[in-house]
Amino acid sequence: MSTASLIAGARAAGRTLLNEVEAKRLLAEAGIPVAEAHLARTREEAERLAEAIGYPIVLKIISDDIPHKSDVGGVQLNLRDREAVGAAYDRILQNVRTRRPDARIAGVSVQRQAPPGIEVIVGLTTDPQFGPVVMFGLGGVLVEVLQDVAFRVVPLTARDAREMIREVKGFALLQGYRGAPPADLTALESLLLKVSELAQRHPEIAELDLNPVFAYPNGAVAVDARVVLTANAGGEP
Repeated sequence: MSTASLIAGARAAGRTLLNEVEAKRLLAEAGIPVAEAHLARTREEAERLAEAIGYPIVLKIISDDIPHKSDVGGVQLNLRDREAVGAAYDRILQNVRTRRPDARIAGVSVQRQAPPGIEVIVGLTTDPQFGPVVMFGLGGVLVEVLQDVAFRVVPLTARDAREMIREVKGFALLQGYRGAPPADLTALESLLLKVSELAQRHPEIAELDLNPVFAYPNGAVAVDARVVLTANAGGEP
């Protein structure tokens, strides 16, 4: 499904927030590496998808009403067989219905668990004065605590992408801290440039969060993704 079709489908349903499965399809269409996710609406469907994808598996709740999935027990990691996937599916739904009984549940995303890497965040927001702005920083929960981030206005140049990565205080982690292998900085720079290009091609995208992105010695992949559309089809906030 094309990016335009994904956006049109969400608008037709009266939504400005793409779910994780939709967001990752949009990003993959733009050439941004993601941990591919599939939507399961039943336990049996989750089990079938897991068998097809391969283990270990991660399950995550899909709900427009739950931005922080782990806070409500909506994430299950390291599932290594069909039985574990089925039990985890039931557990996620029970957790969410207990902690957020008002939440609308679209289903559960099923994806292969990515190997751990250095966690960074890549984002896009729309500034009322400058327009689309790309952000880079330390990922995971650390971004909320440390606020170690760098910003550039779209369109990014190769120099912008290179400088953003090196501006953050945590850059030493990407260089190979305490004997760890260094991250693939070229892959991170490419990812930033592709986010900038996506923003230029689709002004309907108001916000984008890739958190975390796992940076490896060879490559990088967005493990979780969130995309918010503008309130109207013209791309205006």
